[in-house]
Amino acid sequence: MAAVAQEPRGAFVLIGFMGAGKSTVAADLARELGVTPVDSDALLEQRLGHSLAEEFDGGSGFRAKEEALVCELLAGAEPGAVISLGGGSVLSERVRSALQQHVVVLLDISAEDAWERVSSQDGGVERPLARDREAFLALHAERRALYEQLADAQLPTLEKGAAARTLGALRALAAAAPGTRLLWAASASGEYPVLMGRGLLAAAGVERIEQAAGLERSRSRAFCVTDETVAPLYGERLGELAGMSAIPAGERHKTLNSAEAVWRALLAAGVTRADHVIALGGGVVGDLAGFCAATYQRGMPVVHVPTTLLAQVDAAYGGKTGVDLPLAKNYIGVYHQPAGVLVDPDALATLPQGELAAGWVEVLKTALIAGGDLWERVSSGQRVDERTILACVRLKLAVVAADERDAGRRRVLNLGHTVGHAIEAATDYRRYRHGEAVGLGLLAALRLSGAEELRALARELLLAHGLPVELSGASVEDVMDAVAHDKKRVGSRLPFVLVHAPGDVSVDSTVDAEQLRSAVAELVR
Repeated sequence: MAAVAQEPRGAFVLIGFMGAGKSTVAADLARELGVTPVDSDALLEQRLGHSLAEEFDGGSGFRAKEEALVCELLAGAEPGAVISLGGGSVLSERVRSALQQHVVVLLDISAEDAWERVSSQDGGVERPLARDREAFLALHAERRALYEQLADAQLPTLEKGAAARTLGALRALAAAAPGTRLLWAASASGEYPVLMGRGLLAAAGVERIEQAAGLERSRSRAFCVTDETVAPLYGERLGELAGMSAIPAGERHKTLNSAEAVWRALLAAGVTRADHVIALGGGVVGDLAGFCAATYQRGMPVVHVPTTLLAQVDAAYGGKTGVDLPLAKNYIGVYHQPAGVLVDPDALATLPQGELAAGWVEVLKTALIAGGDLWERVSSGQRVDERTILACVRLKLAVVAADERDAGRRRVLNLGHTVGHAIEAATDYRRYRHGEAVGLGLLAALRLSGAEELRALARELLLAHGLPVELSGASVEDVMDAVAHDKKRVGSRLPFVLVHAPGDVSVDSTVDAEQLRSAVAELVR
């Protein structure tokens, strides 16, 4: 496979809100690249001869002077340079236009964390926009969407020195086609890059995510796990492989028997834990391949290349892996974070309409959890585009970063899944696709939440996508028995995720057995 070019298409330009650590991260990246970082705020202070606070308070055209300086810096920046910009510089249309020639890196920080950092540094004295907490939080909310819109890469808050670990991913991004996006996932047990862009599912694109993950094929061979439907469509796009194992497609093949077949194929190919697995396919393939990678020789890296909507918005991230038992879904598994994820929305063009619709249910679930702009777009019936996929991934990564092992916040992602998983098991994993079952589970969860108007809207949206809103093929008792085997049960108690309003979801609610029975019975024809 040909080497991927390393020369960036422009400078690395860091943007973000006050307190995000742009200057610190810029210094770290510049040190690794062997260049001198440029800080627009510091340079502007030098030119003015006094502090930015004085200039801002003086009302003497601060933004115009900032705009002129930043545009000058961007126009003269060499490829590979590192520049950090003041938080408000991107309000200028001229600056936004100039940024298009560079790799824009957003350092993301929550409003509360930003306030804590800024107020602890100087009490806001040197930051005119940080003197009032409520105004500060409102300004953060106002700017967030603009930052995300401009960003080619989005990094979480990083401790000093950590930025060096992202450099391989940033270089891969800079070598990719314009329009490619990078998200950096971080959790308690690991971190990894997510590259998203049209046309990435090709040999060069796969090499980029491997390179970003530190898995160059000169020292780590790739073995592909896929299914019999996806293999002929995309298998040849992965470049040279140590081998491939293609299981039959479908949830009913996510079993220990299939795992053994993959383990045997890895052994036959001479794969070692220095090599890596590529999981090419949907959620079933991702779960199975991740499980096999986590357990083969006690663990080897896995790179996810999701080809379904469900996997691109949800299943490929967060490290949950596993296989099903006949009576219980995902009962056998481990947490194993991926080494990297490559998302090519073009792969959805070969997806059957039924699979697209089933995957859309995870978009609906995510929108109910997120609320805000994502909910507005999904509930109004807008089609799923790259912006929507990116928003879903951002939420998933943020939730996992806060709670990797389902100790609290991550349980929110189980919305609709308790009854959904039970429906899959009760129908022998044959009658409903995962998303279809979760859609029915969402209706049950919304009934249990007492959110009648929201349930009616969700039902309309499911019908509009050609998804089932009634349950057949299993009795109420079949589903209740399967719920009793749910892996989230602790003792005799099974916590439920309930929705009070879009964006307002509780994760540890107790539901009376008769209420649950009634909600399930309402689904049965």
